[in-house]
Amino acid sequence: MTDSELISGLAAGDPEAGRFLVKTHQLQVINVCLGLLHNHEDAEDIAQDVFVEALKNAHRFRGDSKISTWLYRIAVNRSLNHIRNNRKKRFLYEIGAVFGLADDVDNHKSGEPYTEDNQLESNELRHLLKSAIDSLPENQRVAFTLNKFEELPYAEIAEVMQVSLPAVESLIHRAKINLQKKLKNYKNL
Repeated sequence: MTDSELISGLAAGDPEAGRFLVKTHQLQVINVCLGLLHNHEDAEDIAQDVFVEALKNAHRFRGDSKISTWLYRIAVNRSLNHIRNNRKKRFLYEIGAVFGLADDVDNHKSGEPYTEDNQLESNELRHLLKSAIDSLPENQRVAFTLNKFEELPYAEIAEVMQVSLPAVESLIHRAKINLQKKLKNYKNL
C-alpha cells in the first residue's frame, strides 16, 4: 500500500488502513519514544497516543513528507511533552518532599483515592508553591529553579549565573529556608 493510498484509507476511516499503519510503523515509533523517554511502558503509552492522533488527523496530512516522518514528528513532540509534564510533576513533588508536603502534592503517591476535594487541595498547593517560589529574591529563585527544575549541578548554575560555587550553595540554602517559612502554615490553611 502506498502512502497516498494509506492516507486515503485512513481519512475514509478504513479500519484495515489503520491496522496497516500500526503494523508497519509501531516498532519504529516505540523506538523513537523509547530513545527519548528511556522507559518502555511510557514509550508504549506515548506510541499508542501517536497512532490515535495520526488516525484522528489523517485528513490533515499534506503529503509533504513520508508518513513515517510525520509519525516520528508526532512521536518526538508527544515524548517531549511527556518529559516536560513529568519534570513539572517531579519538581512539585520534590519541593513538597523538601517541606514534608509530598503526599499533598500528589495524592496518588500517598495511596489516597483521587477525588475532587484532593484535586482542589493539590491545585491549591501547586498555586501556593508557585507563588512562594515567585516571591523569592531573583537570585535565589533562579538558583533554586535551575537546580530543582532544570536539574543543573551547582557548578553549572555558578557558570550560568556568573557567581561562585559557594554563592550558589548559599542562594539555594536561603531559598529553601525562605520557602519553608512561606509554606510552614500550609497544613493550617
